[in-house]
Amino acid sequence: LRAAILIPWAIPTIVAAKLWGWMLNDQYGVVNHVLLMSGAINEPVAWIANPAIAYWTVIIADVWKETPYMTLLILAGLQMLPRDCFEAARIDGAGLWTILTRITLPLIWPALIVAVTFRALDALRVFDVIYVLTSNNKRVMSMSMFARRELIDFQLAGYGSAAATLLFLTIAAMTIMFLTATRSSTVGRPS
Repeated sequence: LRAAILIPWAIPTIVAAKLWGWMLNDQYGVVNHVLLMSGAINEPVAWIANPAIAYWTVIIADVWKETPYMTLLILAGLQMLPRDCFEAARIDGAGLWTILTRITLPLIWPALIVAVTFRALDALRVFDVIYVLTSNNKRVMSMSMFARRELIDFQLAGYGSAAATLLFLTIAAMTIMFLTATRSSTVGRPS
């Protein structure tokens, strides 16, 4: 079962984006077909062509692709937790909520911070899912896509370089912020 959960993450991103594009096609996509047959919609929805919907479609496709990796990181953190703490808490009469909030979450906090950091950085630099699903839709564009468009399509090296530099500085600032949060959340805790 664990291997099956990792399949979306193991599929190359371009392939996954193409699959989402086929499933969400407004003329022959399986999503529209199922929704039409169930009566949830009256006419096909342009999931990718409509900029307001395309934004959320890209988010759903990206979350579907990357969630298994986050799950794997959190599972690794959960498997490293010492069992004796949980047994002692149960013997002392702690309930499930108390065990979750007082033992599990504080012990898994560093793994959660790592998972959130990786996901945030990945979301900031996303390019391939958006490019394959929406091509050059200006309303659904990441900073990476903007930098590429300015550098390659418009031959504006200054704007493209500035966008890439801004993206780098944003990622560096977020990384420092998450590392500081991790360090300060573990300082003073008994090991």
